[in-house]
Amino acid sequence: MFILGIESSCDDTSAAVSMNTSILSNVVSSQLVHKKYGGVVPELASRAHEKNIIPVVEQALKQANVNIKDIDGIAFTKGPGLLGSLLVGTSFAKAVGLALNKPLLDVHHMKAHIQAHFIDEKEKKKPAFPFLCLTVSGGHTQIVIVKDYMEMEVIGNTIDDAAGEAFDKAAKIMGLEYPGGPLVDKYAANGDAEKFKFAKPKIKDYNFSFSGLKTSFLYFVQKKIKENPNFIREEMPHLCASIQKTIVDILIEKIKKASQDFGIKQIAIAGGVSANSALRTALKTLEKEEDFDVYIPDFQYCTDNAAMICISGYYLFLNDKFASQDITCSARI
Repeated sequence: MFILGIESSCDDTSAAVSMNTSILSNVVSSQLVHKKYGGVVPELASRAHEKNIIPVVEQALKQANVNIKDIDGIAFTKGPGLLGSLLVGTSFAKAVGLALNKPLLDVHHMKAHIQAHFIDEKEKKKPAFPFLCLTVSGGHTQIVIVKDYMEMEVIGNTIDDAAGEAFDKAAKIMGLEYPGGPLVDKYAANGDAEKFKFAKPKIKDYNFSFSGLKTSFLYFVQKKIKENPNFIREEMPHLCASIQKTIVDILIEKIKKASQDFGIKQIAIAGGVSANSALRTALKTLEKEEDFDVYIPDFQYCTDNAAMICISGYYLFLNDKFASQDITCSARI
């Protein structure tokens, strides 16, 4: 079964082709225009998607060596995401489906991040059901019990900001470019994570909160700058390492609690922040010290990509869950 996947939820235009659960191509076009604004500008993002989507799809088909007429289904991101960006991918998928009489498969973006763990890769083990998945990105932070390929239950969510947003906000406070998360990770490699301490919010159950941490980090930096105008430049690696450790500690504490309460020792991560080296290291430490089975996706499947949309579409197809031509995308699901 050949699936064409289209991802356009935010600022990456991506297309991929899969054969069953094997990925034949995965093309991503990133938008650099947002860097000078310090964050994604929705209108500019949707315009860039309009420009990029046809060449990206053409390249994905070419790399996969598959004719578009041989595609069995067209999977696309229905949401959540930026509405203008989602409209481009949804409209394109509907147009191709109508022109070629191919079935449509509407994909939930966050479920697709989790289903990326089912991509066939050499020497890569797949989690068995049930398992816990920590999904962390710029817009979402969740703990999910994955009971089946299609059945998932969210048991924890952020009550305000997401972990990825906290990384980017901290980076912006320190004067780093957007996207700041990867830069925080880079500078943290040479820093002392214990040098500065930041308060961790006490949120019940398996939920998260990062807005207070962002505010306290801002006030801390502002205070230090008054004492020493060169504080950020002199302490950049230690600041990055310390704020990164605080965010990762919050994530790890919650996933450990969920594991203990539900008796599930299979832990997976998904989403853009799953590319963070400190989070990966912390989970590998858990695997050794707590006897967990940890599943970490390849870097190319952490950030937004169409390969995960293909895999999600594949399971939708197997379960006869097709979308009609009157389907609409949604910023929130």
